[in-house]
Amino acid sequence: MNTVGIVLLIILAVLVIALIVLYFLGRKAQKRQEAQQAQIDAMKQTVSMLIIDKKRMKIKESGLPQMVIDQTPKLLRGSKLPIVKAKVGPQIMSLVAEEKIFDSIPVKKEVKAVVSGIYITDVRGLHGKPVVAPPKKKGFFKRTLEKAQEKAGAKPVK
Repeated sequence: MNTVGIVLLIILAVLVIALIVLYFLGRKAQKRQEAQQAQIDAMKQTVSMLIIDKKRMKIKESGLPQMVIDQTPKLLRGSKLPIVKAKVGPQIMSLVAEEKIFDSIPVKKEVKAVVSGIYITDVRGLHGKPVVAPPKKKGFFKRTLEKAQEKAGAKPVK
C-alpha cells in the first residue's frame, strides 16, 4: 500500500470516529432539551401583561435577577438574549422571550402571554387573537433579485 492510501484510511477512520462521537453527543443534548421542555410545559401559566419594551441584550445588561445570571454558563453570558420588559400587575419585570415569538411581540400593547418562570413561550392578543408580526421590509438586493426574476419569467408578475 502506498502512502496516499494509508493517509486516506487514517482520515476516513478519524471522520468515522468524529461522526460517532457527534451522534452520541447529539442524542444526549436532545434528551436534555426534551426534559427541559417538559419542565417548562409543567410550570406554564397564562398572564395578562403590558409590554413596555423589547430588545436583544447581553445577559449582564438585561436586568434579570443576579441568581439567573450566576447560573448561566460563562460562554453564554456574552451572547444576546431576547429580553422583554413588561408590567405584570403592579410590578415591572424583565422576561426572556422564546426566539421564535420575539418578533411577533407587540410593544406598548396589552397581551396575554404564556409564562414559565421568567420565560415567555407564547403571546396572544388581549382577546385571544394571535398577534401577527408586521412583515419585514425587503432589502435592496432582495428587491432587485425579485425584479430580475419577474423580467426573466421565473416568477409570476404581481
